[in-house]
Amino acid sequence: MSTALVMFVVFIAITLGITYWASRRTATTAEFYSAGRSITGFQNGWAVAGDYMSAASFLGIAGLIAFYGYDGFMYSVGWLVAYLTVLLLVAEPLRNTGKFTMADVLALRLRSPSVRTVAAISTLTVSLFYMIAQMVGAGALVSLLIPQIGFNTAIVMVGVLMLVYVIFGGMLATTWVQIVKAVLLMGGTIILSVMVLAKFGFSLGHFFDAVAGLSGKFCETGTLKDGACPGGAAPIARSYIQPGLYYHGRWGALSLISLGVALIFGTAGLPHILVRFYTVPSAQQARVSVVWAMILIGSFYIMTTFLGFGAATLVGKANIGVMKAGALVPNQNLAAPLLAEKLGGELFLSFIAAIAFATILAVVAGLTIASSSAFAHDIWFSVVRGGEHHDEREQVRVARIAAVVIGVLSIGLAIALKSLNVAFLVGLAFAVAASANVPAILLSLYWRRFNTTGMVLGMTVGLLASVILIILSPAVMGIDPATAATPHLIQAEPIFPLDNPALVSAPLGFLAAVLGSLFSRDPAAEAAYAELDVRANTGLGAA
Repeated sequence: MSTALVMFVVFIAITLGITYWASRRTATTAEFYSAGRSITGFQNGWAVAGDYMSAASFLGIAGLIAFYGYDGFMYSVGWLVAYLTVLLLVAEPLRNTGKFTMADVLALRLRSPSVRTVAAISTLTVSLFYMIAQMVGAGALVSLLIPQIGFNTAIVMVGVLMLVYVIFGGMLATTWVQIVKAVLLMGGTIILSVMVLAKFGFSLGHFFDAVAGLSGKFCETGTLKDGACPGGAAPIARSYIQPGLYYHGRWGALSLISLGVALIFGTAGLPHILVRFYTVPSAQQARVSVVWAMILIGSFYIMTTFLGFGAATLVGKANIGVMKAGALVPNQNLAAPLLAEKLGGELFLSFIAAIAFATILAVVAGLTIASSSAFAHDIWFSVVRGGEHHDEREQVRVARIAAVVIGVLSIGLAIALKSLNVAFLVGLAFAVAASANVPAILLSLYWRRFNTTGMVLGMTVGLLASVILIILSPAVMGIDPATAATPHLIQAEPIFPLDNPALVSAPLGFLAAVLGSLFSRDPAAEAAYAELDVRANTGLGAA
């Protein structure tokens, strides 16, 4: 265990060194929010990949593939395809029309203070969902490797470190921490994938034959509990990798479609991804960064197949967990670390866990700066101060205070929701982004009639619908036996049947935005569309 501690400390020392270096170059708002637009497209591609390949990818998806096979793999597919939406519809217009935050794009046409307020609230909500997932992963990792540090203590430690990066180093420190983390993550994943294939003589045929040989008992509807299915139905045996309805019950097909909607459209509304395009000097560099990010992210998600199936075949689903009260409690988030231990012993386990720890720190830092920037720039400076008092020191100071508040809140929520799978939590964050942010961004960029009423109504309906449906879904509600290791937060039958609400909440967000725009007129917003359209496509007047 001392090996893991040493590796953790080494990485923390390196990142704190980066933060010290960046702090000497972070004084103005442009430097704090966007690293002075000094990041090249290639560097930003690695940073975007670092932001995107989170604990949900490295820990959660590997666990979902290990436990659910094809259904789990669909998370990877959705996250990868999502970047086509970003590349084709969002990256270049966003860089040309914005300055520091997502709300800048909306406020270029829609100049009501309510636009920035609602956009900032949505940014904070999405970021908190995403941040909770990363911290849950951190708690699982650190408590596994260093038993002396408890789950809650590990979450607090990660929270303190992310605040140090953001408060002192701003976007410049966050960017370089993400680049270092992305390099380490790609290297570690490649090594782990090669080691898995080596166990099967580097034959994909032998590897997938071993996976196909795994089988389990599942229910046609509902979840298998204590060897029985709901209503006394007999469980059936199914091939491990055969796609079916056993994971999502009788709503399996719709649940999978809903997840796909969340992943494919939600990426274009993730605040911590969108702000990355403001760090490059031009729209061309924004496109370059997306292409590099797609190459890196695509390669990584292909390799999650080897991590998940490798854990299922070499470690065994029954062995993926932690000992509690003398019993083994399944924990999907530990599939990749335990696979590393199986293949390379404690030293390799420590190395992979340190990479996952680096992943978490980098992502939560990006989320924190996106959230604090939204509050300081969109609410404090633009709404409270009316955009008239351009005191850069005050704005940066408010952003740092906001980062502390957001950090404390995320720590508390992560401790409360520590039982959930990190990939699943992130899927919910994508649903909120797809329902609230994406309708407003796309309609603002591509529809002349779109106005302030449509934006406020669409974003509010999308945000409330996604959050309320999440609370009413099987993600939060369910009846568990008293012995359940990870009981639902609300012990009652779920009211909304789908695990992910995007299939319903995203169309509601779009519909509300369209109806709000059709039943009201905003001549100023319509007149400003021509300016936005030229700027989005040519970059004329871009900051």
